[in-house]
Amino acid sequence: MKISKALSAVAGLAVAALALTACSGSSTTATTSDQPFTVAENVSLEGSTTFDNIKSRDKVIIGVKDDQPGLGYLDATTNERSGFDVEIARWIAASLGYSEDKIEFKSIPSANREQAIINGDIDYYVGTYSITDKRKQQISFAGPYFVTGQGLLVRADENDINSVDDLAGKTVCSATGSTPIQNIKDNYPDIKTTEFDKYSQCVDALQNNQVDAVTTDEAILIGYAAQDPDNLKVVGEPFTTEKYGVGLAKDDSVLRAHINELFTDGGDIWTKIYDSTLGTSGTTVEQPAVEAY
Repeated sequence: MKISKALSAVAGLAVAALALTACSGSSTTATTSDQPFTVAENVSLEGSTTFDNIKSRDKVIIGVKDDQPGLGYLDATTNERSGFDVEIARWIAASLGYSEDKIEFKSIPSANREQAIINGDIDYYVGTYSITDKRKQQISFAGPYFVTGQGLLVRADENDINSVDDLAGKTVCSATGSTPIQNIKDNYPDIKTTEFDKYSQCVDALQNNQVDAVTTDEAILIGYAAQDPDNLKVVGEPFTTEKYGVGLAKDDSVLRAHINELFTDGGDIWTKIYDSTLGTSGTTVEQPAVEAY
């Protein structure tokens, strides 16, 4: 499968599959029986201001996306959240000792992520958040926990667009404040751009013939194409490498180290989360190695 090969090509080396552990803590069964992780007990993260705030309010506040099928999606009918990023977020919360009933999810657009972390509105952010040097000037990242690349989504009957090189003079849409839209602006001056707060708005514009393509990470586009295969398709090969990280407060090295250890030691859990979310599309990838800094 072309998409599977593309994702595998940019994915990092797999880490060893070990059981989930937490600092100085035992564990109990997770609140949702089909989750492959447990909720830790007696967790201690001395020196983490974020964890101190979580303990004082007895609740974890997590920033996520809500319009990305397979990654971060909120069902308007059931009000249930699902997807790879959402499960990664729950896994981190469980490692800190917090089950589903102690989690508050906040949907935050791409352009507002850094400020939400800086303001302390959220404890961490898990939502197709590419690690970049510019962002690391304001916040910190744990991970990466996933690697993908920027791709293109077009209408199913579109035959003239097969790569980014075919977009000169055409209009491409992406989310305001995202890495993909900035990449187009910086490196492809002949391409016109349109921006919205959410990728779902770009997909609507594509289906209404208001734009010629949607660009973002291929993992996101796979979800949209899988949702509506009669009208949408992913074309070409990824033309960047994007590493997804967990956004954290810049000075919280203790929490960053904790999450990095979780990812490093939890390869089997990571694989189960992937297989039950993005993996249902038929894609196969390997977990990338953590890049501690």
